[in-house]
Amino acid sequence: MANVGGQAVIEGVMMKSPSGWSVAVRGPKGDISLKLERTEKQAGFLKLPIVRGVVALFQALYIGVKAIEFSGNVAYQEQEDEKTFSPLSMAITIATAMLLAVGLFIVLPLFLTKLMGNIFQSVSSSSFVFNFIDGLLRVGIFLLYVFSIGLWKEMRRVYEYHGAEHKVIFTHEAGEELTVENARKYRPYHPRCGTSFLLIVMVISILVFSFIPQKWPFIEKAASRMVLIPLIAGISYEMLRFSAKMKDNPVVKFLVFPGLLLQRLTVREPDNSQLEVALTALKEVLKLEVNPEEVVKQC
Repeated sequence: MANVGGQAVIEGVMMKSPSGWSVAVRGPKGDISLKLERTEKQAGFLKLPIVRGVVALFQALYIGVKAIEFSGNVAYQEQEDEKTFSPLSMAITIATAMLLAVGLFIVLPLFLTKLMGNIFQSVSSSSFVFNFIDGLLRVGIFLLYVFSIGLWKEMRRVYEYHGAEHKVIFTHEAGEELTVENARKYRPYHPRCGTSFLLIVMVISILVFSFIPQKWPFIEKAASRMVLIPLIAGISYEMLRFSAKMKDNPVVKFLVFPGLLLQRLTVREPDNSQLEVALTALKEVLKLEVNPEEVVKQC
């Protein structure tokens, strides 16, 4: 059985299999538009532990951007073939999002921890305590950010498609027929969710950042954190794979529970029309597993 993951997009769902990816989006008139692409096989050394996690991160970002661009053009189009998002606007949006992420989740918690170190000697004198506080602040800011954007009506729709993505993947993993009725009965929280992955990243970053010398200046600490992001992503990816393989182990269940709990902020129960979109995306990408040579750019 093909290992499948996914991502919620604007009024739709992207699904990725070992051979490619697809995205299905509900248009303003109620029709479903599709995009299907095959991905190139990775070289042998790119499949090594840790390295494959870094590759997966950048591949997910690349495919995610393309899927969001497609979904935006379909969901918000007013006339046929009208492009809502130009390449320039997408580039500006991505750059802004990256700067926001660096500012919120790297620079801001580091700055706040440094201020605390000026007040409390125990924070400034211990590298572990410093990075532990920095990590807690990072998690807190992340939770506040996720909760805040969840109040946005359009983002709640994305969260519902997120739930649809999880339900249909559960249906696929159970070997059941891919129907709305079968998908409806499954829970919307999945242990391999990207939200859980981000929580793992937060925890691993505390451990990795603790090796950064405490006496380094603020700029060097911030820069080193950005440089270490690929390593942290690689380690977190391996941990997520391990937890998925050992999902029935009681200890692993206990460890992944916080990630499942966190998903309650990023997942909502979908309706049948949203499940239909997610099922359409999954069915399309599974065609590539039957016929790997098939490449359909857009349907």
